[in-house]
Amino acid sequence: MHVLASSSSPASSSSDYYEQLNLKPLPQSNLLASFNFRSNTSLSQFEAHNFQYFPRSLGQILQHVGTRELHLRFALGRWDAESWGARPWDGTKEGGTGVELWAWLEAQTDEEASHKWLTLTNALSGLFCASLNFIDETRTTRPVMSFRPEGDHSEDILENLQLLHGVLPREVVCTENLTPFLKLLPCKGKAGISTLLDGHKLFDASWQSMAIDIRPICPSGEECVLQIEQTIDMVLDIERAKRPRGNPIPRPRPGHELKCNTSKPYHSGDTCFPTDFAEGQEWALDQVFGRSVEGACPLTDPDVPPVCIQVPHSRDIYTTAGASEIKSPGGGSRCYQIPSNDGFSLILPRMSREGPDAKTDADELVPLASPPLYAERSLMGHGQERGGVQTILTNPSPDAAVEFVYFETLPWFMRIYLHTLRTRIEYYPPHQGQSQSQQIGTEAGTAGAADQQQQQPFTSTSGGEDSTDIVREIYYRPALDRVRGTQLELRVRIPPASRVVLTYDFEVTILRYTEYPPDANRGFDVAAAVITILEKGSSPSADDNGNGGKDMTRRGTSNLRTTGLLLSLPTPDFSMPYNVIIFTSTAIALAFGGLYNILVRRFVAADEVSEVGAGGLKGKVLLAVKKLAVLVKQKLAASGAASSSGGGDIKGAQQQQENKKDRGDENGKGKAE
Repeated sequence: MHVLASSSSPASSSSDYYEQLNLKPLPQSNLLASFNFRSNTSLSQFEAHNFQYFPRSLGQILQHVGTRELHLRFALGRWDAESWGARPWDGTKEGGTGVELWAWLEAQTDEEASHKWLTLTNALSGLFCASLNFIDETRTTRPVMSFRPEGDHSEDILENLQLLHGVLPREVVCTENLTPFLKLLPCKGKAGISTLLDGHKLFDASWQSMAIDIRPICPSGEECVLQIEQTIDMVLDIERAKRPRGNPIPRPRPGHELKCNTSKPYHSGDTCFPTDFAEGQEWALDQVFGRSVEGACPLTDPDVPPVCIQVPHSRDIYTTAGASEIKSPGGGSRCYQIPSNDGFSLILPRMSREGPDAKTDADELVPLASPPLYAERSLMGHGQERGGVQTILTNPSPDAAVEFVYFETLPWFMRIYLHTLRTRIEYYPPHQGQSQSQQIGTEAGTAGAADQQQQQPFTSTSGGEDSTDIVREIYYRPALDRVRGTQLELRVRIPPASRVVLTYDFEVTILRYTEYPPDANRGFDVAAAVITILEKGSSPSADDNGNGGKDMTRRGTSNLRTTGLLLSLPTPDFSMPYNVIIFTSTAIALAFGGLYNILVRRFVAADEVSEVGAGGLKGKVLLAVKKLAVLVKQKLAASGAASSSGGGDIKGAQQQQENKKDRGDENGKGKAE
């Protein structure tokens, strides 16, 4: 839940673009920072490919696959509800660990919807540098009770819409996903509050979530618009965020700087219990995020203050020059209008807990809202062949029951036994140790609880609440090997001040060795369960949430995700092929030498090589030298004979020429006479 300054008018759905940062200090040196960006374009302009502030790259994908509404989540970490209270935005902007996507596609048949879904996941995979293309049929489900459209759709359009949901719990969210997220903003992270978004700070947070919601909005008396809302929520550890600047390497505090808590009974001269320095410490915006806000985005709505912080009015806040402060009448928050060209930062000074001006916790933090439901989920059993899943759901309200839909999507190799589904209710404070268990058996694919059997006697003590009617409705779709996963949806109602323990057993299917990931010994990730609360315990007003009362009225629900599970499967010895190759190669190498000698070596008698004068290697060398000498002599003799025959021919030719000359001379003398 976010509380904004009620004196500042929240952005209406017809405004083209606005952005806002909400800061909320949390206990134990934590800070919740929520970045909200919203862009609108009319449906007529969107269909005419005039996107304005709406990102063109995403708009063309939606038009190509016929997507009417889309929700994308990137999440990392775990929200500590016991320490931090209710989730921001009532959990509607939250996703399970990894990447989660669900969308309403316009399709006439299931085959057409599956084809468009495949096209959508592949296109978004390239746009956001994520592995969304791995969301195949085995990771895709069609929820029945869990999700409802958040946009305004006509009845004719709703008849042709099909909901598909996919999740990748193994996906690691990183900077490569943040960069395309910022490129979708009108100011591209160059101005406004988006300049604070640095990957080093965002992914160093204790918990962080990035959300993209696209839905049509039809305000009364105005033209319908297509709205894209981008949200980043993170919980930063203030002490860890300030550490790299002053002290990059964490070191123990020197003894003379320790401030001891003298109220402890074991305090003495040589025993010190340090006081928590994290509470009420001083911090600045540029210290926590590593930079200050580089002016306001020139495209944002000027009526919406860009920065808001939820602290009591009694706490001092210092800001840079040029910023104007707007305090809410309720006394729990204040907002700031920042200059367009100058940088902006704020400082929250440290509060003194001692002396005449000592401050209390009420002066430091705004009271945390209690969540409507607490959820814990874990694996049970031992061994790697079978196991169980246990989910503990707690209703903290002392006087109001809570009704919700519990949705699980399990991998196909995790086969659950629906007849082992059991629920056990426990009241807080316990009423004379009373507890109640109920077993629900249904056939695969049926919707509805049947064959309910109360195993232990139970007497309800919560105002006549029928405690046997815990699970109101069941939708179960069994898995098919390598085709689809298991889908389980339960509509549950928990009485006030009680908790329900839900358990079931499952069996693990043996995989082929090619279906294991590279780090198979780490285990297989199971997606987080989605809990959709149907009855809100407290609905914030339009001035408190900053997004108009129409949004909350249209949704009417809040969400939360449990933690994911890490399932260990029987893993083959992937080094065995390597061992077989090495052993076979060694055996062949050892046998090859002897076998080759037997096949190639020729055995002769000793008298056959007596003329060499030596045996072994020396004999072979002398024999080779002797043969070489014979060859050399033969070549020399042949060359000598050739040279002698060539000389005789030359002398004969010279003698013939001399004879011809003599005869010529004699003929000349005869003619003269």
